[in-house]
Amino acid sequence: MRHPAPDAPLSQIKVLTLAQLTKGEPWLLEQLHVRNHHILLWTTRGQGRVLLHGLRRGFGAHNAVFIPAGKLLAFELGLQVQGQAILIPDDGRVTLPDRTQHLRLTDGLAQAELTGIFDAMRRELHEDRPFLAEAMNAQAHLMSISLRRQVQTAGPLPPAKAAERIVRRLCDLLARDFRSGQSMAAYAEQLDITPTHLTRVCRQSAGLTAADMLSQMIQHEAHSMLIHTDKPINEIATDLGFGSAAYFTRFSQQHFGHAPSQVRKRAQGARPLT
Repeated sequence: MRHPAPDAPLSQIKVLTLAQLTKGEPWLLEQLHVRNHHILLWTTRGQGRVLLHGLRRGFGAHNAVFIPAGKLLAFELGLQVQGQAILIPDDGRVTLPDRTQHLRLTDGLAQAELTGIFDAMRRELHEDRPFLAEAMNAQAHLMSISLRRQVQTAGPLPPAKAAERIVRRLCDLLARDFRSGQSMAAYAEQLDITPTHLTRVCRQSAGLTAADMLSQMIQHEAHSMLIHTDKPINEIATDLGFGSAAYFTRFSQQHFGHAPSQVRKRAQGARPLT
């Protein structure tokens, strides 16, 4: 049996270590992508970089990174990074912030509070006692309260620069339309700027060109669909906006080093299917 399709809605709250979340495949977090569920990442050791809604910044120990469903994320795992993640379905069961948040918790009590919530949720899952779903929802509500309190304590963010506003608008367009096959010129036109200017502001804010951002999202989705689903390759090509299966094959060879069928075959041989 295959893993669920990458776009299958999450049905229950999950708590995973970062190692469990990536399943030995760092690209699952490190490449720019969009999720259909909310995710809170809590790092307890190490440092790296995170790209949130078009803005790249560093993170370290005791950082909480929240990404609502539908917002772009790339979480680059540096050496020795350890942490956990809470995944919450996008069904309104928990009140959560409506924008990405990156909080550096320096207060020991705040760190202990969030760590305690993670521990309680993992204990619930491990013991699998009656009313598990209700208990997990209750803990997720406590997590949300703790997160929103920290957001309030941190105070309002400084006004976004013009370049950041453009890149955020691009991120919203990419989250919605990256499977459409649109050219980067078409995205620039929707933003009322030239492709050259779009490339420049993306480099300033995200550390990537606009074309690289789009390419990473397509790579992530293509890789996920090839590895985690049985969908025919020509259908994957169509779903991702490629004009033909041959064009998709060239894209796969360029970015993965193999044709789509070989990517799928190598993944099947690398680990047992569950």
